[in-house]
This record gives sequence, structure tokens and C-alpha cells, in this order.
Amino acid sequence: MIDCCPPRVATRARGSRRPRAHTAGSSRSTAAPASAAPVVGGAPMLPTKTIVENASAASNLTTLVSAVKAAGLVATLSGPGPFTVFAPTNDAFGRLAPGTLDTLLKPANKATLTKVLTYHVIAGKLTLADLQAKVQAGGGTATLTTVAGQPLTVTYANNVVTLTDPAGNKSYVETPDVLQSNGVVHVVNGVLVPKLQ
Repeated sequence: MIDCCPPRVATRARGSRRPRAHTAGSSRSTAAPASAAPVVGGAPMLPTKTIVENASAASNLTTLVSAVKAAGLVATLSGPGPFTVFAPTNDAFGRLAPGTLDTLLKPANKATLTKVLTYHVIAGKLTLADLQAKVQAGGGTATLTTVAGQPLTVTYANNVVTLTDPAGNKSYVETPDVLQSNGVVHVVNGVLVPKLQ
């Protein structure tokens, strides 16, 4: 196993920025009106398609799709689920330390890549409203167990969902509640990293 990622790979200091506030049901410039399918990366995200099918159509999720293929997770994320996926954008992957992504995509590092990707997946369907409810029930913080088996901390303040990994790296939900046939995707602006050793 490699130590591919520095302690602060997803910090805002490297360019990750806090998104504009959103609330359940609200739309941002990347989303279509509530009556239509939301748009991510220029493509409509159809609720009749799977997570992989929709992500493959989004121009800003191509790095994630390549990583999912390299990790052999296409069949899993195309399965019935349901899953909640915090999907990092291409820009999010671009903020990793230089060389980190290339190292992760090497076949020899498939196990590490799988652990990083599954750290962004929760078993079950958690909408923005569900996340808000969990945070409220937890007194301001919720801890989710990822498919990687490690905790992911969620907070919600000023209408922004913040995700925090074990090293304290933060990622913000940019586009929530992109419904899929097998779950829900929340597009995020940072890559979170579990403990790799």
C-alpha cells in the first residue's frame, strides 16, 4: 500500500472553495428547474438511469468515471443499491497533490484507489433532507459509515453541507439530490481520503 496522499489533500487552501448556500429543493446554476432532471456537467441526470450511466454523461465527472473503471467498481455502482455517492468533480481531483491521481490509477494501486472511492459511498439513499435530519439529531454533527468501513463526518451550517475526513480535510456539497435509479448523488468539490494504513 502506498502513502499517496499528503495530510491535507482536499483543503480549501489548494483551491477548494465553499459553494454558495443551498437548501433542499433549491437549484443552482448547474441545475434545471425542479420539474426537469437536474443538469450536471451539461447533461441531464435522468432518475431512470444508474449512477454510472448518469456520471458517464457528465463532462465534469470524467475523472471520477475513469477512477471507478480503474477500481473495478462499475458493476457495483450499476447494481440495485441504493447508494449515496459524494461525487468529486474533475476540479476536485485536480486539487490533489501533483502526481497523486496518476499514482492512484496505476493497476498496482487498485486496492488503495478502491478504498478512496468507496470512502465517498454510503450504503442506502440519503437525500439532503436526510443529511440535515441526521445532523440535527446529532446536535450539529452526524457520522456516517462509508462503504470503505470508515467514518465520514457531516455538518450543516449556513445552508452548506460540509464533509470531513479523518485527517480533517473538508469537501462541500455543490449540487445535492441528483436522484438516480439506484440511489442519489451529491456532487462535491473536494476528494476525501480515508486512513490508508
